[in-house]
Amino acid sequence: MFITFEGIEGAGKTTQIRYVADYLTAEGHQCMITKEPGGSAIGRRIRAILLDPANRDIHPLTELLLYAADRNQHIQEMIRPALSQGKSVICDRFHDSTVVYQGYARKLDTGLIHELNRQVMADLIPDMTFILDLEPKIGLQRAWQEVNQGTRTDRETRFESEDLSFHQRIRAGYLELARQDPARFIVIDSAQDEDTVKKEILQALTDRLAALEQ
Repeated sequence: MFITFEGIEGAGKTTQIRYVADYLTAEGHQCMITKEPGGSAIGRRIRAILLDPANRDIHPLTELLLYAADRNQHIQEMIRPALSQGKSVICDRFHDSTVVYQGYARKLDTGLIHELNRQVMADLIPDMTFILDLEPKIGLQRAWQEVNQGTRTDRETRFESEDLSFHQRIRAGYLELARQDPARFIVIDSAQDEDTVKKEILQALTDRLAALEQ
C-alpha cells in the first residue's frame, strides 16, 4: 500500500505519519516511512537547495525541475523497490505537493507539471492521500514555533518565509484536488487536537484496509 500525506506547513504530517506506521506495523505490515524532497541520498542534496531560505532567487521553473529530479530518484531508488518487496510506503509529500506549490501557488503551467509527473511516475499513484487541512495562519504559527523551539531546523524555512497569500493558494489547491478525486483523497481537519486527528486517520485507514480485503 502506498499512502501519502499532504498539507501546508505546520499541519502535523510528521506526527500523524508515525501513528500510521505504528498502526500498520501492529497489523502485520512492513512499513517504510519516507519524504519528499530528500527521500534518497541524492534527494537530500536537492532538498538542501530547495528549502534553504538563502535561495530565495530560485526561478519557479528551476524549482519545479529540481522537484521532478528528486522524485524520479526517490521512486527509482526507494519507493518502487519497497513496494515490490510487499512493504507499505508512507510518504510525507509526493506529486500533489508539486501540483499545488508550483502550480496553484507559483502559477506555473499545470499541464507541464502533470506531464513531468507522468514521465517520472508512470503508473505509480498513491492508494490513499491524507490532506491535513488547516488555516494557513495557524499552520505558519505552528511551524515557526517549532523552529524557535529547535524542533524544526531553520535551514529549511524557504517556504515558511513566503507570504500568507502564497499559503492560502496552497490550501485552496489541495481542497480543489480533493474535490476532483474524492476516492483517493481524505481531508482531515488538523485544527483539531492531535488525538482526534489520529483517530480519524486510523479509522479511514481501517475502513480502506477492510474494503481491500473484501
